[in-house]
Amino acid sequence: MGRGHGMSPERLARIDDFLERKYVASGKIPGSLTLVARRGEIAHLGVRGLADRERGTPLAEDTIFRIYSMTKPITSVAFMMLVEEGRIALDDPVHLHIPEWRDLRVYAGGDETAGFETTAPARPMLVIDLLRHTAGLTYGFQNRTDVDAAYRTRGIGEIEKGAITLDRMIAGLAGLPLEFSPGEKWNYSVATDVLGYLIERISGQAFEDYLRERLLTPLGMVDTDFQVRAGAEHPLAACYALTPSGRTILQDDPALSSFLKPPAFVSGGGGLVGTAQDYLKFAQMLLSGGAADGRRYISRKTLDLMTANHLPGGVDLPALSVSLFSEANYNGIGFGLGFATTMDPAKTMIAGSAGDYFWGGAASTAFWIDPVEDLICIFMTQLIPSSSYPVRRELKTMVYAAIED
Repeated sequence: MGRGHGMSPERLARIDDFLERKYVASGKIPGSLTLVARRGEIAHLGVRGLADRERGTPLAEDTIFRIYSMTKPITSVAFMMLVEEGRIALDDPVHLHIPEWRDLRVYAGGDETAGFETTAPARPMLVIDLLRHTAGLTYGFQNRTDVDAAYRTRGIGEIEKGAITLDRMIAGLAGLPLEFSPGEKWNYSVATDVLGYLIERISGQAFEDYLRERLLTPLGMVDTDFQVRAGAEHPLAACYALTPSGRTILQDDPALSSFLKPPAFVSGGGGLVGTAQDYLKFAQMLLSGGAADGRRYISRKTLDLMTANHLPGGVDLPALSVSLFSEANYNGIGFGLGFATTMDPAKTMIAGSAGDYFWGGAASTAFWIDPVEDLICIFMTQLIPSSSYPVRRELKTMVYAAIED
């Protein structure tokens, strides 16, 4: 590696030592992969621990991970390609494209058994609400309300066991109330899965085919898909879960995983598996203004729009959110069209840049892109939930501490 990246190898090496000492050797996480790129050059690639504890398989640069919600930025970029083509607009009411959602109502009381009490929304749900999670939708795993309980009953948004199809998800949501009137609050939700459905309706292609044709294949993301490809050279990592008692247990055996076969529910919100090197190709395309290897995927101006804060009133996430579920401190953080974005680094209490954008996945994976510093960081591991440890904040602190120019 050259030194054009302007980062200290000694300080970058601290990251591996820290992760080994605090997380891997102690058994908190099975293993970790940390990739830091700056100015188009990989400045650091640190691999520690195991991909599969039960089989003793070491983690490797080409290990395949469940990236879960790191799928969302990919789906959002794919969707914005259709916006660029004039085939759908951000201010379109969603019911123009999903007519069965024309009469969605807002929760006011009751439950699915006794019957929901509802009121009319103050305004229709708009397409932009889906991209920024202000649509009034939710996730069943949040365990907060009678509405998300109904999601669990109907299997809405569940990727793995007993998953329902995209079509059935849309039909199921048509019969449920929204958590709130669109635009009034922020709530992490199945909204990005709905974008996958809209892509199918607008493009006339299966969502997975559209994604492969428009992004995954031309970018060379050969190991990224909704399943591990048959005959794939690289192994799928095991996934683990931290129990309330503090034990780390096997959550998904890679030899038996549902990710080894085509899914019933093709989830634009969380369905992809892939490698760190694949995700770097996607992130580098974004950092390069929407183009890679002479091919334009999305306009720089569209990307500027996506990475701006779109929360109504220009507020940060704590001011509008009803479901901050992660360990990270979201003060000074806004939300754009598929990504969170840093508005005020001082309020976050960790180093960064105004305008850096990021997200993570349920199994503790994470990435961020910093246009100011021409920097990308991708972190891969496999531990559910992502709130188990503050590793993302620690990692960000240590990466910025390695910049020396």
